[in-house]
Amino acid sequence: MSAIKTNRWSQVDPLMRIQGEYVLRVLQDGGHQAYFVGGCVRDELMGRPVHDMDIATSAKPDEVVQLFERTVPTGIQHGTVTVLMEDHAFEVTTFRKESDYADHRRPVSVEFVDAVTEDLRRRDFTMNAIARGLDGELIDPFDGRRDIERGRIRCVGVAEERFEEDALRMMRAVRFASTFGFRPVKSLWKALLAGRDKLSFIATERVRMELEKIVLGPDPLRGLALLERSGLRWCTTVA
Repeated sequence: MSAIKTNRWSQVDPLMRIQGEYVLRVLQDGGHQAYFVGGCVRDELMGRPVHDMDIATSAKPDEVVQLFERTVPTGIQHGTVTVLMEDHAFEVTTFRKESDYADHRRPVSVEFVDAVTEDLRRRDFTMNAIARGLDGELIDPFDGRRDIERGRIRCVGVAEERFEEDALRMMRAVRFASTFGFRPVKSLWKALLAGRDKLSFIATERVRMELEKIVLGPDPLRGLALLERSGLRWCTTVA
């Protein structure tokens, strides 16, 4: 497991940072592990503005609720509680692993776990599977930072398995390639070509949302070209 320290946040609104770090501190003072995870860590490493900060913790949902005055049980069956601070809201999710996916989209089984590395293992791409602690330490077991530096999109583990679990990840791969100017690695692209038919299991509105993000992104022509090359081009005609 790779663990290195980075400088302080530079892409986060100062008030959001202060309140987010307070949430982490409360969780840690309560005897739990807690990390910033996902897009906020990725975007900070890329020098892109951070718009929200998600948190993963070893605390169970009921323990999170007990620690904070204002919470919303947004997805409590999957371990997610939204903690409301004065100016910002933070999604706090218990470390978990997922299995037995239904319709190539939804996990049938969710199991809470104690290790952040297990939680990162369930995520889609290596650049989204990095955790950051209060002291700036990065937990990066799948070398996501190196993939960001090299401008490549790589699945966590076996690409075929990640797309089998959630077929919408194929559209997300195209969107990230378009938005960031990254290139999908060969193993991802091969798995996408082999699994593209699974996208038919995904609700139309979810596919449309990804398509809209591609079209409204900084390089829609690249995104549409990737959809064409991959055989996912039918998505551009979704009503």
